[in-house]
Amino acid sequence: MNYQVIIPAAGSGKRMGAGYNKLLMNLAGRPIILHTLDVFETDPNCSRIILVIHSADEPFFTEIKSRYTKIYIVYGGNERQYSVFNGLKAAEAEGIILVHDGARPFIRPETISRLVQSARECGAAIAAVPVKDTIKKVIDLEVIETVDRSSLWQVQTPQAFRFSVLESAHEQAQKEQYLGTDEASLVEKIGHTVKIVESDYDNIKLTTPEDLYFAEAIIKKRNR
Repeated sequence: MNYQVIIPAAGSGKRMGAGYNKLLMNLAGRPIILHTLDVFETDPNCSRIILVIHSADEPFFTEIKSRYTKIYIVYGGNERQYSVFNGLKAAEAEGIILVHDGARPFIRPETISRLVQSARECGAAIAAVPVKDTIKKVIDLEVIETVDRSSLWQVQTPQAFRFSVLESAHEQAQKEQYLGTDEASLVEKIGHTVKIVESDYDNIKLTTPEDLYFAEAIIKKRNR
């Protein structure tokens, strides 16, 4: 079940407060992005890693490229959606394509495998976990209602698609100048069903400095 993966890595990471690309920050002695790349580099089913970067980070990514056999580097756009579309243009136009956050280094290979299988069967599948907290709808700091969380899921990446489905969704979004919140939202907009593959709560996205504490704890847990 071969697949390709697009990893957007061109963000500035403002919420991390590092003053540079957060993916270059150290986690357990190595840049965050290397932890993520290792998952796909060591997966025999991954045929190509399309790394979408900012030109300012090119020296770093050019240097690490020599350590990996599957990486193709392309430049990003001024929005994540445009970066993914640039990555899509560098992919082989067939099979299953995944989109994965560079700042999610804890995705499990078995989750990837189930996503690829689901995308093959139905065209689109995303990793997610059930919402655990009580959710309130709020306007102007006033609670309007308590939302029934039984049908709510917290979406993660990877998100997996047949190449033709994701390409059509991006082309339509470009025509309509529509900016979605993720790839699945673009696919939903063209009327295609998106399936959920249950992931796990370790698959966090490293966004703020506090997330690094959780990341270190996950690494220690897995090492045990």
